[in-house]
Amino acid sequence: MKTQHSWPELNFNQIQDTLETLHQWIQIVGKVRLKTMPWQNHSWHVPLYVNSKGFTTNPIPYEGRIFQIDFDFKQHKLFIECSNAGSVSMDLYPRTTADFYKEFMEKMAELDLNVKIYPKPNEIDPAIPFAENTTNKSYDIDAVHAIWQSMLRANEVFNQFRSDFIGKASPVHLFWGAFDLAVTRFSGHDAPLHQGGMPNMPLDVMQEAYSKEVSSAGFWPGSKDFPHPAFYAYAYPSDSEFGKQPVEPKEAFWSDDMGEYFLKYEDVQKSDDPEKVLMSFLQSTYDAAVNTSNWDREKLERKE
Repeated sequence: MKTQHSWPELNFNQIQDTLETLHQWIQIVGKVRLKTMPWQNHSWHVPLYVNSKGFTTNPIPYEGRIFQIDFDFKQHKLFIECSNAGSVSMDLYPRTTADFYKEFMEKMAELDLNVKIYPKPNEIDPAIPFAENTTNKSYDIDAVHAIWQSMLRANEVFNQFRSDFIGKASPVHLFWGAFDLAVTRFSGHDAPLHQGGMPNMPLDVMQEAYSKEVSSAGFWPGSKDFPHPAFYAYAYPSDSEFGKQPVEPKEAFWSDDMGEYFLKYEDVQKSDDPEKVLMSFLQSTYDAAVNTSNWDREKLERKE
Protein backbone atom coordinates (compact mmCIF):
# COMPACT_ATOMS: atom_id res chain seq x y z
CA MET A 1 0.00 0.00 0.00
CA LYS A 2 3.02 2.29 0.01
CA THR A 3 2.37 5.44 -2.05
CA GLN A 4 4.69 8.00 -3.56
CA HIS A 5 2.91 10.82 -1.75
CA SER A 6 4.21 11.85 1.65
CA TRP A 7 2.01 12.45 4.66
CA PRO A 8 2.08 16.09 5.84
CA GLU A 9 3.41 17.13 9.21
CA LEU A 10 0.72 18.14 11.71
CA ASN A 11 1.84 20.31 14.59
CA PHE A 12 -1.19 20.94 16.78
CA ASN A 13 0.15 24.22 18.16
CA GLN A 14 0.56 25.51 14.61
CA ILE A 15 -2.84 24.37 13.32
CA GLN A 16 -4.97 24.86 16.45
CA ASP A 17 -6.49 28.27 15.70
CA THR A 18 -7.31 27.36 12.10
CA LEU A 19 -8.59 23.93 13.14
CA GLU A 20 -10.99 25.45 15.68
CA THR A 21 -12.29 27.97 13.14
CA LEU A 22 -12.70 25.36 10.41
CA HIS A 23 -14.51 23.17 12.93
CA GLN A 24 -17.13 25.90 13.37
CA TRP A 25 -17.49 26.38 9.61
CA ILE A 26 -17.94 22.68 8.80
CA GLN A 27 -20.57 22.49 11.54
CA ILE A 28 -22.58 25.21 9.78
CA VAL A 29 -22.40 23.38 6.45
CA GLY A 30 -22.95 19.99 8.07
CA LYS A 31 -26.10 21.19 9.79
CA VAL A 32 -27.56 22.04 6.38
CA ARG A 33 -27.04 18.42 5.35
CA LEU A 34 -28.53 17.24 8.65
CA LYS A 35 -31.60 19.40 8.09
CA THR A 36 -32.24 18.45 4.47
CA MET A 37 -31.18 14.81 4.01
CA PRO A 38 -33.61 11.95 4.73
CA TRP A 39 -32.76 10.25 8.01
CA GLN A 40 -30.39 7.29 7.83
CA ASN A 41 -29.44 4.83 10.55
CA HIS A 42 -26.72 5.89 13.00
CA SER A 43 -26.90 9.46 11.67
CA TRP A 44 -25.29 8.50 8.36
CA HIS A 45 -27.22 11.36 6.73
CA VAL A 46 -25.17 13.87 8.73
CA PRO A 47 -21.44 13.65 7.81
CA LEU A 48 -19.31 15.36 5.22
CA TYR A 49 -16.79 13.57 3.00
CA VAL A 50 -13.21 14.04 1.86
CA ASN A 51 -12.75 14.66 -1.86
CA SER A 52 -10.10 15.77 -4.36
CA LYS A 53 -10.50 19.46 -3.50
CA GLY A 54 -11.39 19.47 0.17
CA PHE A 55 -14.60 18.54 2.00
CA THR A 56 -18.04 18.02 0.47
CA THR A 57 -21.65 17.35 1.42
CA ASN A 58 -22.12 15.14 -1.66
CA PRO A 59 -25.40 15.69 -3.58
CA ILE A 60 -28.40 16.58 -1.42
CA PRO A 61 -31.97 16.06 -2.77
CA TYR A 62 -34.14 19.06 -1.89
CA GLU A 63 -37.63 20.08 -3.07
CA GLY A 64 -37.28 18.52 -6.51
CA ARG A 65 -33.71 19.74 -6.90
CA ILE A 66 -30.21 18.67 -5.94
CA PHE A 67 -27.61 20.91 -4.37
CA GLN A 68 -24.09 20.39 -3.10
CA ILE A 69 -21.73 22.38 -0.89
CA ASP A 70 -17.96 22.08 -1.27
CA PHE A 71 -15.00 23.43 0.65
CA ASP A 72 -12.35 23.88 -2.04
CA PHE A 73 -8.95 24.06 -0.35
CA LYS A 74 -7.14 24.48 -3.66
CA GLN A 75 -8.87 27.74 -4.56
CA HIS A 76 -9.80 28.52 -0.93
CA LYS A 77 -13.43 29.06 -1.76
CA LEU A 78 -16.72 27.54 -0.68
CA PHE A 79 -19.05 26.60 -3.54
CA ILE A 80 -22.80 26.04 -3.39
CA GLU A 81 -24.22 24.54 -6.57
CA CYS A 82 -27.90 23.83 -7.27
CA SER A 83 -29.36 21.82 -10.15
CA ASN A 84 -31.82 24.53 -11.22
CA ALA A 85 -30.04 27.73 -10.20
CA GLY A 86 -26.37 27.62 -11.09
CA SER A 87 -23.80 28.17 -8.36
CA VAL A 88 -22.47 30.78 -5.96
CA SER A 89 -19.19 30.97 -4.08
CA MET A 90 -17.60 32.72 -1.15
CA ASP A 91 -13.94 33.23 -0.29
CA LEU A 92 -12.23 31.40 2.55
CA TYR A 93 -9.87 33.67 4.45
CA PRO A 94 -9.28 34.86 8.04
CA ARG A 95 -12.75 35.96 9.12
CA THR A 96 -14.96 35.48 12.14
CA THR A 97 -17.40 32.61 12.32
CA ALA A 98 -20.17 35.20 12.63
CA ASP A 99 -19.11 36.78 9.33
CA PHE A 100 -18.82 33.36 7.63
CA TYR A 101 -22.27 32.35 8.91
CA LYS A 102 -23.90 35.58 7.72
CA GLU A 103 -22.52 35.38 4.19
CA PHE A 104 -23.15 31.64 3.92
CA MET A 105 -26.84 32.00 4.76
CA GLU A 106 -27.12 34.89 2.28
CA LYS A 107 -25.54 32.75 -0.46
CA MET A 108 -27.92 29.90 0.31
CA ALA A 109 -30.87 32.29 -0.01
CA GLU A 110 -29.60 33.48 -3.38
CA LEU A 111 -30.19 29.96 -4.68
CA ASP A 112 -33.59 29.76 -2.96
CA LEU A 113 -32.18 27.25 -0.47
CA ASN A 114 -33.94 28.60 2.59
CA VAL A 115 -32.75 26.04 5.11
CA LYS A 116 -33.05 26.89 8.80
CA ILE A 117 -30.46 25.21 11.00
CA TYR A 118 -29.90 24.98 14.74
CA PRO A 119 -27.65 28.05 15.06
CA LYS A 120 -25.24 26.72 17.71
CA PRO A 121 -22.49 24.09 17.46
CA ASN A 122 -22.79 20.56 18.84
CA GLU A 123 -20.13 18.59 20.72
CA ILE A 124 -18.33 21.86 21.46
CA ASP A 125 -18.22 23.61 24.82
CA PRO A 126 -18.89 26.51 25.08
CA ALA A 127 -21.45 26.43 22.28
CA ILE A 128 -21.32 30.05 21.16
CA PRO A 129 -24.10 30.84 18.65
CA PHE A 130 -22.61 31.08 15.17
CA ALA A 131 -23.99 34.58 14.63
CA GLU A 132 -22.22 35.78 17.79
CA ASN A 133 -18.92 33.96 17.44
CA THR A 134 -16.15 36.50 16.89
CA THR A 135 -13.60 34.31 18.68
CA ASN A 136 -12.85 31.76 15.98
CA LYS A 137 -11.47 33.70 13.01
CA SER A 138 -8.25 32.06 11.82
CA TYR A 139 -7.60 30.66 8.36
CA ASP A 140 -4.00 29.80 7.64
CA ILE A 141 -3.62 28.32 4.16
CA ASP A 142 -0.76 26.00 5.13
CA ALA A 143 -2.67 24.70 8.16
CA VAL A 144 -5.81 24.09 6.09
CA HIS A 145 -3.83 22.24 3.45
CA ALA A 146 -2.12 20.04 6.05
CA ILE A 147 -5.44 19.18 7.74
CA TRP A 148 -7.07 18.30 4.41
CA GLN A 149 -4.09 16.28 3.14
CA SER A 150 -3.86 14.28 6.36
CA MET A 151 -7.58 13.50 6.10
CA LEU A 152 -7.09 12.53 2.45
CA ARG A 153 -4.30 10.07 3.31
CA ALA A 154 -6.27 8.54 6.18
CA ASN A 155 -9.37 8.31 3.99
CA GLU A 156 -7.54 6.09 1.50
CA VAL A 157 -6.33 3.64 4.14
CA PHE A 158 -9.73 3.58 5.86
CA ASN A 159 -11.43 2.69 2.58
CA GLN A 160 -8.97 -0.12 2.00
CA PHE A 161 -9.54 -1.41 5.54
CA ARG A 162 -13.31 -1.28 5.05
CA SER A 163 -13.12 -3.49 1.95
CA ASP A 164 -12.23 -6.67 3.85
CA PHE A 165 -15.46 -6.67 5.87
CA ILE A 166 -18.64 -8.12 4.34
CA GLY A 167 -20.91 -7.37 7.28
CA LYS A 168 -22.57 -4.01 7.79
CA ALA A 169 -19.97 -1.25 7.65
CA SER A 170 -20.23 2.51 7.43
CA PRO A 171 -18.79 4.59 4.61
CA VAL A 172 -15.74 6.63 5.63
CA HIS A 173 -17.44 9.61 7.24
CA LEU A 174 -16.17 13.05 8.24
CA PHE A 175 -18.25 13.76 11.32
CA TRP A 176 -18.40 17.50 11.84
CA GLY A 177 -19.49 17.19 15.48
CA ALA A 178 -16.05 16.20 16.77
CA PHE A 179 -14.21 16.85 13.48
CA ASP A 180 -13.08 13.25 13.05
CA LEU A 181 -12.86 10.88 10.12
CA ALA A 182 -14.37 7.51 11.04
CA VAL A 183 -15.17 4.05 9.74
CA THR A 184 -17.30 1.60 11.72
CA ARG A 185 -17.99 -2.13 11.53
CA PHE A 186 -21.07 -3.77 13.04
CA SER A 187 -21.53 -7.26 14.50
CA GLY A 188 -25.25 -7.30 13.75
CA HIS A 189 -26.18 -7.64 17.43
CA ASP A 190 -28.04 -5.14 19.59
CA ALA A 191 -26.02 -3.10 22.07
CA PRO A 192 -26.96 -1.94 25.58
CA LEU A 193 -28.46 1.52 25.88
CA HIS A 194 -25.72 4.15 25.60
CA GLN A 195 -25.43 6.57 28.53
CA GLY A 196 -24.42 9.58 26.42
CA GLY A 197 -21.97 12.13 27.74
CA MET A 198 -20.94 14.22 24.73
CA PRO A 199 -21.30 18.00 25.27
CA ASN A 200 -24.28 19.59 23.52
CA MET A 201 -25.35 16.27 22.01
CA PRO A 202 -28.92 14.96 22.49
CA LEU A 203 -29.00 11.68 24.38
CA ASP A 204 -31.41 10.04 21.92
CA VAL A 205 -29.00 10.73 19.06
CA MET A 206 -26.16 9.02 20.92
CA GLN A 207 -28.36 6.06 21.83
CA GLU A 208 -29.48 5.47 18.25
CA ALA A 209 -25.91 5.85 16.93
CA TYR A 210 -24.75 3.12 19.32
CA SER A 211 -27.82 0.90 19.19
CA LYS A 212 -25.78 -1.95 17.65
CA GLU A 213 -22.45 -3.49 18.62
CA VAL A 214 -19.58 -1.71 16.86
CA SER A 215 -15.87 -1.72 16.32
CA SER A 216 -14.91 1.77 15.20
CA ALA A 217 -11.70 3.52 14.19
CA GLY A 218 -10.90 7.02 13.07
CA PHE A 219 -8.59 9.98 12.78
CA TRP A 220 -8.88 13.07 14.95
CA PRO A 221 -6.68 16.16 14.45
CA GLY A 222 -6.80 16.92 18.18
CA SER A 223 -8.20 19.50 20.57
CA LYS A 224 -6.95 21.75 23.36
CA ASP A 225 -7.72 18.94 25.84
CA PHE A 226 -5.84 16.37 23.73
CA PRO A 227 -3.33 18.37 21.67
CA HIS A 228 -2.10 15.47 19.57
CA PRO A 229 -3.45 14.55 16.13
CA ALA A 230 -4.09 10.82 16.51
CA PHE A 231 -5.77 7.72 15.21
CA TYR A 232 -8.17 6.00 17.59
CA ALA A 233 -10.05 2.73 17.92
CA TYR A 234 -12.77 1.60 20.31
CA ALA A 235 -15.54 -0.93 20.72
CA TYR A 236 -19.06 -0.48 22.04
CA PRO A 237 -19.82 -2.28 24.19
CA SER A 238 -16.30 -3.32 25.13
CA ASP A 239 -15.26 -6.30 27.20
CA SER A 240 -13.13 -5.67 30.30
CA GLU A 241 -10.27 -7.44 28.53
CA PHE A 242 -10.43 -5.26 25.42
CA GLY A 243 -7.94 -2.65 26.61
CA LYS A 244 -5.45 -5.33 27.68
CA GLN A 245 -4.97 -6.83 24.23
CA PRO A 246 -1.65 -6.59 22.34
CA VAL A 247 -2.01 -4.20 19.40
CA GLU A 248 0.27 -2.84 16.71
CA PRO A 249 2.43 -0.90 16.11
CA LYS A 250 4.49 -0.73 19.29
CA GLU A 251 3.74 3.01 19.61
CA ALA A 252 -0.01 2.40 20.02
CA PHE A 253 -1.39 2.72 23.54
CA TRP A 254 -4.58 2.30 25.58
CA SER A 255 -6.16 5.24 27.45
CA ASP A 256 -8.16 4.36 30.56
CA ASP A 257 -9.58 7.89 30.65
CA MET A 258 -10.87 7.76 27.07
CA GLY A 259 -11.58 4.02 26.88
CA GLU A 260 -9.87 3.82 23.49
CA TYR A 261 -6.65 2.82 21.78
CA PHE A 262 -4.59 5.64 20.31
CA LEU A 263 -1.75 5.96 17.82
CA LYS A 264 -0.27 9.41 17.41
CA TYR A 265 -0.37 10.76 13.87
CA GLU A 266 3.31 11.64 13.99
CA ASP A 267 4.22 7.98 14.59
CA VAL A 268 2.46 7.11 11.36
CA GLN A 269 3.66 10.14 9.40
CA LYS A 270 7.34 9.64 10.30
CA SER A 271 7.40 5.89 9.64
CA ASP A 272 8.97 4.32 6.55
CA ASP A 273 5.58 2.99 5.44
CA PRO A 274 2.71 5.07 6.92
CA GLU A 275 -0.03 3.11 5.16
CA LYS A 276 1.26 -0.24 6.45
CA VAL A 277 1.69 1.10 9.99
CA LEU A 278 -1.81 2.56 10.07
CA MET A 279 -3.32 -0.62 8.64
CA SER A 280 -1.63 -2.67 11.37
CA PHE A 281 -3.28 -0.43 13.98
CA LEU A 282 -6.70 -0.73 12.37
CA GLN A 283 -6.50 -4.50 12.00
CA SER A 284 -5.03 -5.30 15.42
CA THR A 285 -7.48 -3.11 17.33
CA TYR A 286 -10.36 -4.65 15.37
CA ASP A 287 -9.00 -8.09 16.27
CA ALA A 288 -8.89 -7.03 19.92
CA ALA A 289 -12.52 -5.93 19.77
CA VAL A 290 -14.03 -8.92 18.02
CA ASN A 291 -12.00 -11.54 19.85
CA THR A 292 -12.99 -10.22 23.28
CA SER A 293 -16.63 -9.65 22.26
CA ASN A 294 -17.04 -12.96 20.40
CA TRP A 295 -18.14 -11.68 16.99
CA ASP A 296 -18.94 -14.31 14.37
CA ARG A 297 -15.95 -13.65 12.14
CA GLU A 298 -16.84 -16.45 9.69
CA LYS A 299 -19.97 -14.57 8.65
CA LEU A 300 -18.51 -11.05 8.74
CA GLU A 301 -15.14 -11.23 7.04
CA ARG A 302 -14.21 -11.89 3.44
CA LYS A 303 -12.37 -15.16 2.93
CA GLU A 304 -9.20 -15.10 0.87
